Amino acid sequence: MIIFLDFEASSLGKRGFPIEVGWAAEDGTEEGRLIRLAPGWEEWSTEAEGIHGITRDRLQREGRPHDEVARRMVETLTGHGLYASAPSWDGQWLSKLLRAAGLPRHALRLRDTDEAQQDTALAVLARAGVPVGAQRGIVDGIREAVRQAATAEPPTHRAPEDARRELSLWRDVVRQAERAAGRWPER
Repeated sequence: MIIFLDFEASSLGKRGFPIEVGWAAEDGTEEGRLIRLAPGWEEWSTEAEGIHGITRDRLQREGRPHDEVARRMVETLTGHGLYASAPSWDGQWLSKLLRAAGLPRHALRLRDTDEAQQDTALAVLARAGVPVGAQRGIVDGIREAVRQAATAEPPTHRAPEDARRELSLWRDVVRQAERAAGRWPER
């Protein structure tokens, strides 16, 4: 199953840490968790707080223990295709969370959302018998249209909502690929 994942962080500095995670799956399931600070997690950016709106006090009050969140993620997400719109950043936060919980930092792996969009659209076109030589151009056009539409609805900088947004964009790519496949060959 394809699952889109997003993190919010205390800062983008070297010692920043994850403070919220959210995921949304193609089957409609989704989860979000505020993450209580682990020992040694201290770097905090008021600029980042201004973007996501999550305070340290709120994390202490409403956040779940970091190790509980990490175990829940491994339990729920293992064996699925995990995608993020910024896999280098989100992968850094995922790794930091897993390590703080005493779990292997590669227990879960993220891939780029672009891969999910491209691979799924290509598979839809291939099943419909669209020739390989035509598939790439169709997929590129679909993905560009979805990217343009996405600019009208920027990220919220809240992990559950942004994961849900990535799932919605992926679904748009799938729908457009199915429409293109249904029109093949173009008349």
